[in-house]
Amino acid sequence: METTENQNPAPTPFFQSNTAKMIMVGILTLVLLIPLEFVKSLITERSFRQEEVITEINDKWGESVYFYGPILKVPYTTFDETLSINQKTNETLKQRKAITRYAYFFPEDLRAKSNVATKVLNRNNYESVVYSSKMNFGGYYIQPDFSSKNIPAEVIQWNKATILIKTTNLKSIKDEVKINFGGTKFTFEPVYSTNLNDTTQALETGFIDLKSILKTAKTNFGFDITYNGSKQIKMVPIGKTTQLSMQSNWGSPSFTGNFLPDDKTKTIDASGFSASWKILHINRAFSQQFFENLPDLGTYAFGVDFVIPVNQYQQNERAAKYGFLVIGLTFLIFFLIQSISKIKIHIFQYSMIGLALILFYTLLISITEHSSFTKAYLIAAAAVITLIALYSISILKGSKFPLFIGASLTGLYSFIYVIIQLENYALLVGSIGLFSILAAIMYFSRKIDWNK
Repeated sequence: METTENQNPAPTPFFQSNTAKMIMVGILTLVLLIPLEFVKSLITERSFRQEEVITEINDKWGESVYFYGPILKVPYTTFDETLSINQKTNETLKQRKAITRYAYFFPEDLRAKSNVATKVLNRNNYESVVYSSKMNFGGYYIQPDFSSKNIPAEVIQWNKATILIKTTNLKSIKDEVKINFGGTKFTFEPVYSTNLNDTTQALETGFIDLKSILKTAKTNFGFDITYNGSKQIKMVPIGKTTQLSMQSNWGSPSFTGNFLPDDKTKTIDASGFSASWKILHINRAFSQQFFENLPDLGTYAFGVDFVIPVNQYQQNERAAKYGFLVIGLTFLIFFLIQSISKIKIHIFQYSMIGLALILFYTLLISITEHSSFTKAYLIAAAAVITLIALYSISILKGSKFPLFIGASLTGLYSFIYVIIQLENYALLVGSIGLFSILAAIMYFSRKIDWNK
């Protein structure tokens, strides 16, 4: 009797199957996320260090400029009456106490011109944008009107009026500040504020006799002020009509605040920018005069930010966010080559490849601190791609697959660089690219027998 041999091949042990290998590669990918997170922490740490250095540079040169003024400050007298009863005579006593209060009046017309010269200061590997700004102010006041509060003229202290300017950067003013008000010059002096909640500082003139100054319906004023500053310039549009024109050699301005410049007059190019604003009193929600207390109107301020648009650490952080994608796709390429060619790749070899991919980000940030991001990206990518391609020759026993791996990594790093540089179309380009990669993987893996 003949014995029929079983023609079915013996089943592949589980730990030698494609499924087990895929699980091990997947676990390794997840494990490599740990050193990748350390790299991200390094980038964050260096970014914080940059902010500390920038803050130190700006503090010594001059911080951001916030301007709120000029404001006409006029004192007036009110009387508080209190009643008390004499216990012995049962007589009602009336006591009258004089209290000095203040009214604040904004100019009818406020015109400002600012010429801002920027430069970049460097310390070690860090840089900050600073500027010198000469600001010229002019305009006119009309006669202060107390009738809305029924304040009689006899209680107004016309001879003790002052002009007030509020700002955040007194220490960076470079010259003495004098105002020509009605043909007479008055010098501003710093004023100590007892209000702990007020973050602004103040300049104020000595007493002005308004009866001798306000002789006409309109009283003109003008003054200059020169600042050293950084980050931004902002001012509050307190004029019934406020106009600001600004010119600078900074080519990447960011217009900020409640009001944007006129598009018809705005020009921006690599050599700098020019912009102008015109703001009417009906465009903002406050009046031309305040009584008793002067509010902080910083929420209505407008101006320009002088910052480096995308710094090197932001670009490094965006690149590191794609680390998981790079590791996963690279391992997938090696796994598909292993499955198609039947070449065995040890998990240790996968680990070495993964560590080389993570090393890319440490190379990138270290080179970026001494060069441009583009140059650093090119050098780091070329070094890692060359290292992995040469290592693949010994693993894959030939040059065909290593060349394919080198080309694939070049395409992958180029794709990620394009996404990092894009802003408005980053999501669109990234989605299309990932769809194309998925389609290619599905095509090349369609004939692999996953049951083995």
